[in-house]
Amino acid sequence: MEGFFDYGVLQWVLVIGSSIVLLLVSPTARTPAAFFKGARRDRTPGALALTSSLVISWLFAKSITNAANLGLSFGLIGGIAYAGYYLSFAVAGIVIYFMRTRGGYRSIHDFLRTRFGRGAVLVFSLLICFRLFNEVWSNTMVIGSYFGEIGSAPYYWSILVFTLLTLAYSLRGGMSSSILTDVIQMVLFGVLLTVILGAILPRLDYQLTPLLNAGSAPPDVTDHTLFSGGVNLLLVAVLQSLSYPFHDPVLTDRGFIAGPKTTLKAFLWAVPIGALCIVLFSLVGVYGKLLGVEGQAPVEVARILGGPILLVMNFIMITSAASTLDSTFASFSKLAVVDLGAAGAHATPTHGRYAMVAITLLGTLPVFLNPTILSATTISGAMVVGLAPVFCLWWLPVPKGSFYASVFGGLCFGTSYVLGWWPESLWIGQGAYADLLGLTVVSLLACFFLYLLPFAYRNRRE
Repeated sequence: MEGFFDYGVLQWVLVIGSSIVLLLVSPTARTPAAFFKGARRDRTPGALALTSSLVISWLFAKSITNAANLGLSFGLIGGIAYAGYYLSFAVAGIVIYFMRTRGGYRSIHDFLRTRFGRGAVLVFSLLICFRLFNEVWSNTMVIGSYFGEIGSAPYYWSILVFTLLTLAYSLRGGMSSSILTDVIQMVLFGVLLTVILGAILPRLDYQLTPLLNAGSAPPDVTDHTLFSGGVNLLLVAVLQSLSYPFHDPVLTDRGFIAGPKTTLKAFLWAVPIGALCIVLFSLVGVYGKLLGVEGQAPVEVARILGGPILLVMNFIMITSAASTLDSTFASFSKLAVVDLGAAGAHATPTHGRYAMVAITLLGTLPVFLNPTILSATTISGAMVVGLAPVFCLWWLPVPKGSFYASVFGGLCFGTSYVLGWWPESLWIGQGAYADLLGLTVVSLLACFFLYLLPFAYRNRRE
């Protein structure tokens, strides 16, 4: 097609058009409560809005791309493994519920400041700044991959335009914009995912058996390495769910903006809904595995399915990336202005908007260094295992040193993995992710030990 109906032109129409619509529907936040906590007309978000916001904010562009790529690598078990991270909602929801109802804490930073002091707040804030920093580039890179090869002019221009347009409507409403647009984006995601699966199933004569069996080792084959890799990652995801959610302010911020019971209900419902979305989208990669495709599963499978489906795939990535980006901008502004008190007691939406511009500039720089998107999840998850005892045992009156022992212990273990120093003798299982599984088990046990050691020593002396 030529002119307006050229698919390249239509991709730009999707990016610009969807951003303009979100800009038009976004409310203008004029008060700190609206900008930083999502309150509208003095009302907090309801369970449905909060659930939608939680789910879509975790259906990142990089997240669903990873799910599809894992389906391509391991079959259905790859998608199930990645969905294991969605247990994080249940862990965080339950912990935050009791922190609020029994501890009386108003935020994660309030808990850390009260129990461990300002030093702990600064250390924790650095960890979540790294997380938010990763969310910007890792999601926008996915958008760029639909417009051109990495390093090409269309690739970079699409990233810059998409990021700036998302920033535009985020600046208008902060958390209020984020939650409202999340509901819209969640509905769009469901519709677009249905369209994509509707294009795949007829090609299999509506038979699910090939998709379910892809990646499983035949009965006469003794090498189960492929399947083992998916199982290894599933175990890693389940174990890291004890720590992973607490270094994501996009998730934890939403744990304090509605009533405790409403919040808990939303977090628990987000587990099956989010996991189901991930598993269903991983079928794109599983289908690609049946076809023997290589590369990025969503892009390659969409190209095989034809131009219209490529546009739909492009749109679903735009939807998921935008929801994550606006949530990232809102969370960083709250972190910088409210949690760390950069603007003091007179924090205003204007201060939050300055913070959004700052994270946009810093978070976009890595795009030009071509990092890998999966590393944004696996590396950060390995680095923050030390947060598990801090929050899962939040009620225990441990000394301040327990926080530092556990968190820095986890960072040491994570660093050894990132640098390739983790010894093979401590791997668990075989195949892919055996090293990460070994690291996760050992570091989790070690961090709980390090957290409780000062407590036990103090009690013994007393």
